[in-house]
Amino acid sequence: MKFADVFIGIIVIGIVLLIIFPLGQVVMDILLTLNLSLSLIILLVSLYTKNALEFSIFPSLLLVTTLFRLALNISSTRLILTHASAGKLIETFGNFVVGGNVAVGFIIFLIIIVVQFVVITKGAERVSEVAARFTLDAMPGKQMAIDADLNSGLIGEREAKTRRNEIQREADFYGAMDGASKFVKGDAIVGIIIVIINIVGGIIIGMTMMDMEISQVLSTYTLLTVGDGLVTQIPALLISTATGIIVTKAASESSLGQDLFKQITGQPTVLIISGILLCLMSILPGFPVWVLLPLGGLLTYLGFALLRSQQREPMIEEEDISQQELEDIRRPENVVSLLSVDPIELEFGYGIIPLADVNQGGDLLDRVVMIRRQMALELGLIVPVVRLRDNIQLNPNEYVIKIKGTVVASGEVLADRFMAMDSGLAEEEIQGIDTVEPAFGLPAKWIDEDQRENAELMGYTVVDPPSVIATHLTEVIKQHGHELLGRQEVQMLLDNLKERNSVLVEEVVPKLLSLGELQKILGNLIREGISIRDMVTILETLADYAGIVRDPDLLTEYVRQALSRAITQKFIPDNKGKVLTLDNQLEKEIMDNVQQTEHGSYLSMAPEKTQRIFNNLMQEVSRISSLGMTPIVLTSPVVRIYFKRLTEQVMPDLVVLSYNELDSRVEVQSLGVVSG
Repeated sequence: MKFADVFIGIIVIGIVLLIIFPLGQVVMDILLTLNLSLSLIILLVSLYTKNALEFSIFPSLLLVTTLFRLALNISSTRLILTHASAGKLIETFGNFVVGGNVAVGFIIFLIIIVVQFVVITKGAERVSEVAARFTLDAMPGKQMAIDADLNSGLIGEREAKTRRNEIQREADFYGAMDGASKFVKGDAIVGIIIVIINIVGGIIIGMTMMDMEISQVLSTYTLLTVGDGLVTQIPALLISTATGIIVTKAASESSLGQDLFKQITGQPTVLIISGILLCLMSILPGFPVWVLLPLGGLLTYLGFALLRSQQREPMIEEEDISQQELEDIRRPENVVSLLSVDPIELEFGYGIIPLADVNQGGDLLDRVVMIRRQMALELGLIVPVVRLRDNIQLNPNEYVIKIKGTVVASGEVLADRFMAMDSGLAEEEIQGIDTVEPAFGLPAKWIDEDQRENAELMGYTVVDPPSVIATHLTEVIKQHGHELLGRQEVQMLLDNLKERNSVLVEEVVPKLLSLGELQKILGNLIREGISIRDMVTILETLADYAGIVRDPDLLTEYVRQALSRAITQKFIPDNKGKVLTLDNQLEKEIMDNVQQTEHGSYLSMAPEKTQRIFNNLMQEVSRISSLGMTPIVLTSPVVRIYFKRLTEQVMPDLVVLSYNELDSRVEVQSLGVVSG
């Protein structure tokens, strides 16, 4: 155990023993002084903390100090009733307050007790209760805000975890304060009861056991009771005040004193008006002119001085900013900041700004957040933050999508219209502006809002402009997802998996594969639309084969076979596969033309042979597509990767699967054969 833990344990046990064992007057003076010092320290700490959580031990400390104060109360009562004396400190406090008049001194003491009990203690208790309730009610909203920031890429997983812990600690703190404030209230009540016991018991004991006169009894025991009450109630008052400060303190970057000075002097007009009113009040008969006039003049002067200072600050800040910008431009090393390239950007003309501006009701930013969530769920891909910015060089209704600074897609939308697309069920032609749906190249029309309901009744699919942009962006991310998966993103995936499967991660990376090799394998999967969410299966497969095979393409094939259920569900969800197959002779020719090198294997085939394969493939794909089915080519496992690499130049979206990638329950029906 640490020394601090042992020390605290001894202190708490010692406080309990104080209640049982009698104390001498010297020890009582020492402990009462210690109690007063401790309460001053707690009050000052509460004043200088910037956030309530910086003093998170306060509820527990409140319980310990309350117990300590009650133990001293009991010990001092024992001394007062048995010896008619309780040490120099209590006697000094009593003489100071009583001041030769027992009645007046006792009344002042009662007022102090009432102020603490009715005003400070009661208020702190109520604020603690309300703060605890509102903090607990606000927790779900705060958690949702953290999730939204995390999903939009504004914060990382570690920061999100820290903020969640802070919210939990805040709720625990205010809940504990709600209960701890009851100790303060109980302490005030007990203080009043002990005062009554001291006086009544002292009178009885003084007259019956000590043969004292009634005047002497009243003088002695009232003085001691008042002194005892003050010595214990003043620390109680200080800690009650600290309790009120802690529970009423809002989160701030400054202490209470700094906030108080800044916020009061931040309104110089208030000081000026207050000063003028005080000066006017000094004119009225009977008011102390020598107090009101100087104070009013001082407030008016301070107000005008602060007002002039605030008017000069923007000019000074502007000059400083301009000077700083000029110095930054002159610095040659600042050119480095211009070299950074955003992974993915969405730029748009000024006509599309309302779709992205939250203040104008635009929800494009929210849709981008949902796209990132969708990519994480569908592909297991961590999409970097999508940078949205306007570009005056574009046409008003034009937008472009950039990957690593290069335009990969563009389109046009009309912000005040809707896009209507014929889903094949449209009954008649609809009037509108002809256009092309940017994501899939389908013919469409821009229609007015009042035509929307009629178009839907006629069988058209109608979408709003933000949906058009969001759909296009989603398809671009799917097509270029492998480019967005860098080593940093792969490391993030491994760090996430390492929390649950540390042994698996350590076995594969870096013992069997480097981070770059794993990135290539995951990129191969995403390039063909295979989800990498199941990282456990992927790494377990690589752990089995990476020690034997080093080619990332061949390792990708092993991983695809291990993900057969997921691949089948994605491409053949009904377990009835209607596919195209490769001619046996073509498969043999492909394998015969595979060249092996130290950097991997590749297919080297004569151009005329390649062209014949393309022509035959296009005929079969067109025939399948005309039947309303998605063309899928099924090959043997050793041929799949090479045939896919061969055909992705002319048909990048063609689905090529191997027999080993299909679930055993799939019924395969060949609708044609691709030959060379």
